[in-house]
Amino acid sequence: MKSSSPLKWFASREGLYYLALALLLVVILPLALDPFRLNMVGKYLTYAFVAIGLVMCWGKAGILSLGQGVFFGLGGYCMAMFLKLEASTPEATAIQSTPGIPDFMDWNQLTALPWFWEPFHSLSFTLIAIIAVPVILAFVIGFAMFTRRVGGVYFAIITQAIAAILTILIIGQQGYTGGVNGITDLKTLAGWDIRTDAAKTTLYFVCVGMLFLCLFAARFVQNRKLGRILVAMNAQENRVRFSGYDVAAFKIFVFCLAAAFAGIGGALFTLIVGFMSPSFIGIVASIEMVIFCALGGRLSILGAVYGALLVNAAKSGFSESFPELWPFAMGALFIGVVLAFPNGLAGLYQSYVMPLEERLFKRKPKTEAAAPAPQKPVEKKDEGRDYDPMLDQYSPEKS
Repeated sequence: MKSSSPLKWFASREGLYYLALALLLVVILPLALDPFRLNMVGKYLTYAFVAIGLVMCWGKAGILSLGQGVFFGLGGYCMAMFLKLEASTPEATAIQSTPGIPDFMDWNQLTALPWFWEPFHSLSFTLIAIIAVPVILAFVIGFAMFTRRVGGVYFAIITQAIAAILTILIIGQQGYTGGVNGITDLKTLAGWDIRTDAAKTTLYFVCVGMLFLCLFAARFVQNRKLGRILVAMNAQENRVRFSGYDVAAFKIFVFCLAAAFAGIGGALFTLIVGFMSPSFIGIVASIEMVIFCALGGRLSILGAVYGALLVNAAKSGFSESFPELWPFAMGALFIGVVLAFPNGLAGLYQSYVMPLEERLFKRKPKTEAAAPAPQKPVEKKDEGRDYDPMLDQYSPEKS
């Protein structure tokens, strides 16, 4: 793909998959859905950021994190803190005993804004913190774990424990975080009312744009030497280490990359939904995010987007009609993915749909002229024949 132009790439099979997703999100859904339903789709797409990060972290590098909700929540809380401070002007909070601070702080008898809230008066600082805070925490966790060669199920359990600890911490510090209710009643972003239908639609398109930026960033990583090293590290970690590569550094990088994606998704979730609470950080939320990735296909960044959309749409449908059955449906879905189609929807597409595409679009005519003289095959690197565009998977035999 290095020598091919963007137009040639968009005409390829992989490019057509991206164009189909863009057509669905930018044209079809906005025309077919009312503002309320479109806002719900925007909410579903925020989870796709986490799923894309899990594809890079789990599918490519083999690092299963059961605590991605932590990074999603940190990004969301950073944005919520800015929005809450903007809504807590002295004029708007004049009835409080201490005007100028968020309402839940006044309820808990705080008389001054905590020091770590002060920087979030700045939108620029908030935008940096949305990515920096999750990445810093991911770096600390990754450095502590991967340099000691902690991985596999042990790493998964540790990340799950971190999600539980952060949830308990947020709930316990109600005066500083809003407690179990979270940070609510968010109204404006830099003076722009985010509660109107027009604002919700605008935020939906912003979410779609950011989603494609993250998709292309993930694609850039996986299509470079770094992506090949991640895949090799997943298959034969010791061989990669003995080849002279610092395996811990690569693991820390991809874990921080997944945290950055999750932080962006959390911030957009806060803007679209209008609040952030610890229920989106805990163990249940984090495991659901893994299911989004597993259903779409843990080897496919595009499959992760479709997985997040489908699981959340099913969750909304079940919750509206049979709310008590959804946990059982989610468990059955996860078991079915593991046992029946471990590569998710992307694997099913590759197994059943792609062969049909080959027959429909690449089948030769039945009557042909005399066969031309055989020619020496020429390798065409820009066709990406060592690359499966649906599973995003390189074939070592052809690489």
